[in-house]
Amino acid sequence: MTMNLRFNPLWMALLAGLFLATAPGRAQDAKAPLAVSSIKPLPALSVALAASGKAASLARVVESYDSQLIDRLNASRKFEIVGRSDLQEIVKEQELAGSGNVAEGDPHAAQAGKLAGAKYLLVATIDDFEDTTERMSFTNLNKVGIKRKIRLSTTAKIYDSTAGKLMESAHVRLERKDDRMDASDLQSNAEATDALLLDITRAAAEQITTRVADIVFPIRVLSKRDSTITINRGEGAGVEPGMVFDVYVQGEELVDPDTGEVLGREEAQIGKARIVTVRPKLSTAEVLEDFGITRGAVLRPAAH
Repeated sequence: MTMNLRFNPLWMALLAGLFLATAPGRAQDAKAPLAVSSIKPLPALSVALAASGKAASLARVVESYDSQLIDRLNASRKFEIVGRSDLQEIVKEQELAGSGNVAEGDPHAAQAGKLAGAKYLLVATIDDFEDTTERMSFTNLNKVGIKRKIRLSTTAKIYDSTAGKLMESAHVRLERKDDRMDASDLQSNAEATDALLLDITRAAAEQITTRVADIVFPIRVLSKRDSTITINRGEGAGVEPGMVFDVYVQGEELVDPDTGEVLGREEAQIGKARIVTVRPKLSTAEVLEDFGITRGAVLRPAAH
């Protein structure tokens, strides 16, 4: 018996759909493709620190900061980091608007993100850095101590490369001090200095990751049972037991009538909740105030 295998577009479409549905690795991935540019200090800052002999300290901060940011973004389980190596040649952070990778007529468009295969582009720039050391004499103990202070300031910009616009700019400013060092032990001083640098870059990376995640994936209520809610944030995503959040319901988009720019959404507070348990991917919170909390409501840190 001979089968007639004439080409049938309908059957071909059905077979292709079946293959895509059953092929491994084709399951829907909700992670947002994010291109992350290498962290760079402002050129003027690099020149000033080189003149003051702090170039080596800045270099260690940049190296640590860069790796910490990628680590924190991965740990959030919200993003797929793409185009990391190629992006360094695609876009220069300090000259983004004039790089030629910008949509015509829109100085904030991040076409570099498109070139890297990402929906979002994160550009972080160190705009202030200070590393000072003060010698302290303890005559009664016959010792000389060192008090070190490190200040780090970063501007992080998140772009939507598909829409070609700047979504939001966040500023992170931190300061760390360490006056426990003993100048008589130079090796301990060096180790303590590196620990201080690691601490401040880790904290800055966590704050940037939390801010970016809040922009792309707002904290939302997944479910509510009695006086307990479950939210879509877990370990390494900026939530800790005891943190208090205001809960909002979102309404229609607010559009500027002159420019057509989306300015945000209408919001009304419908409650308050405190984080109780933090799990790898989810967290639970106890409801402190409830004026109609439902699934999909947005959480934002409560004002102190």
